[in-house]
Amino acid sequence: MIEGSYQGFDIELREGGIGLLTFGHPERLNAISPGAKRDLSQVMALAQFDDDLRVLVLTGTGKAFVAGVDNQRAQPEPPTLAQAVPVGQRAQVTLYSRLAHLAQEPVRAIRRLDKPTIAAVNGYAVQLGLSIALACDFAVAARSARLGSATLRMAWQPDEGGHWLLVEHLGVKEALDFLLRKRMVDAEEACRLGLVNEVVDDEAVLGRALDLAAELAAGPQVSMRLLKKAIYGAAHLTFDQAGDDIASKSAICEPDGDPADG
Repeated sequence: MIEGSYQGFDIELREGGIGLLTFGHPERLNAISPGAKRDLSQVMALAQFDDDLRVLVLTGTGKAFVAGVDNQRAQPEPPTLAQAVPVGQRAQVTLYSRLAHLAQEPVRAIRRLDKPTIAAVNGYAVQLGLSIALACDFAVAARSARLGSATLRMAWQPDEGGHWLLVEHLGVKEALDFLLRKRMVDAEEACRLGLVNEVVDDEAVLGRALDLAAELAAGPQVSMRLLKKAIYGAAHLTFDQAGDDIASKSAICEPDGDPADG
């Protein structure tokens, strides 16, 4: 259902239910245009209902995973999935709407997907690229990868949701240090901070991510998807609320009880 070409990226469905999303504009370090944001958001919604997809791997081409945004490309770039959003209006309320409903939606859509997601961070992951990597459930980084927000270097805000994701991963004090000091960290430091799960040699990053995807795709899909939602929910619930939530999810998946269920 989701296999194909879109604005700024392609998706290939591989054996075992593994989807590979590849950002494909290395000449601009895979910076994402407004149209690509729209397509990415729509594809994530479609991925939720694609029964052939079990795990989604995201990676880039060239020297970057995703290095920020490309707002100079206001017009859609074929092939396009989503309708273009009008541009050129700079009223504050319009800018707010564009940020809340366009800039943040790709990150929100990735996190909303209840199927496992893996970022294969092959190079620079900056601003929106960092947020995409942090929104994924797992991140494998190439040894040469560099990760950072970079927004404050231009007096911008991390308005794609990066501040929330950094607080989630680092805590308040480390997030303040990371953002206010405009830090750009290498893969080893990103792993030490907990921004990525592991670091591998550059040539091995996609293979390692695909191996992890195969491991996850072989698991009981209904139980894994429910557990993913429960774990993210538990971070913001009391013990009693989290216990009630996991009990209700267990009641959904345990009656069938087939550990090999897909």
